[in-house]
Amino acid sequence: MLSHERIWSALDALAERHGLTASGLARRAGLDPTAFNKSKRCGADGRDRWPSTESLAKVLDATGSSLDDFMSLVRGGQTTPESSFPDGAFPPQAGSIPLLGFAQAGSGGFFDDGGFPAGQGWDVVDFPAQPAERPGVYALEVQGDSMLPLYRDGDILIVEPGAQIRRGDRVVVRSREGEVMAKVLNRQTPKSVELISLNPDHPNRSFDVSEIDWIARIIWASQ
Repeated sequence: MLSHERIWSALDALAERHGLTASGLARRAGLDPTAFNKSKRCGADGRDRWPSTESLAKVLDATGSSLDDFMSLVRGGQTTPESSFPDGAFPPQAGSIPLLGFAQAGSGGFFDDGGFPAGQGWDVVDFPAQPAERPGVYALEVQGDSMLPLYRDGDILIVEPGAQIRRGDRVVVRSREGEVMAKVLNRQTPKSVELISLNPDHPNRSFDVSEIDWIARIIWASQ
């Protein structure tokens, strides 16, 4: 049975899972930072105040969680590790994987034609999880604020080149001109690719397929 206490406890648990406070979770979702404060959970008249469905939807989107994940927390259970990843995807196997900054990713020599790591100059990063093995995964470090509010400066994105992508997936795209960006795939046809910007201050983008070097799906983010 849903209750006021369980809904708020689930939000607190979701925030903790992502290393955030309740205020940090609200900020990550693009909401007023005080929206989830304990003082806001009851009205001045003492009545229970519930989070709106719109707020919950924004929180789930910002954390990459599903409704099933959230309901498991409402029930007091724990979701399995893989349920935190889109489309049943798993993060890469624990251990060291290649790491590169977004600025470097725009330079030549770091990727092969398929978007897999190549050449010298890669750093490494440890991935502290126990998922299924996915060869070829690598990490990109977010630099700057162009991906706010979803990804912040210093966040690590785990990318799987060659993975099947579909509308709504978060992806890293590299253009033929060397521009590298993290976007949401809106539409892909044999002739064009339409991308939605994570940051509303940055425009959405549209490319001819011939202008795209590669597209790789983001399967995990450290936040």
